[in-house]
Amino acid sequence: MDKIIEHAREIGRLLQQNEAYIKLHEAEKLADSDEVLQTNIKEFNLKRLAINVETQKVDKDGEKIAELNREMQKVYSDIMSNQHMKDYNESKQEFDQIVTRIVTIIQNCAQGEDPETTDYDPSCTGSCSTCGGCG
Repeated sequence: MDKIIEHAREIGRLLQQNEAYIKLHEAEKLADSDEVLQTNIKEFNLKRLAINVETQKVDKDGEKIAELNREMQKVYSDIMSNQHMKDYNESKQEFDQIVTRIVTIIQNCAQGEDPETTDYDPSCTGSCSTCGGCG
């Protein structure tokens, strides 16, 4: 059992040396240091909180909620159009695909599939009832 755990730790070390991991963490640092982006994220969270507070009131103000929603959508749009956020999201997606592939291979092997040939199929939903067949 100890040997399996050591191999898992080795995978972890290799993962942290992977270009996608390094790229993700560089993008995260740039996003974290982008003052405009961080201000927009704080503003978005405040708008979301204000909407939650307003919708919990007995005498809800529909116009105020609608206005807060418009403002929140505008800030969200600003966040998502920020280049540092775009770079972070792209890097995160790339890294997550690698992690998903690793986890899927391990899960498949735990279910008896051949370690040399099993792999992640991004088109697989995980529901065998809707599948034309992988096995």
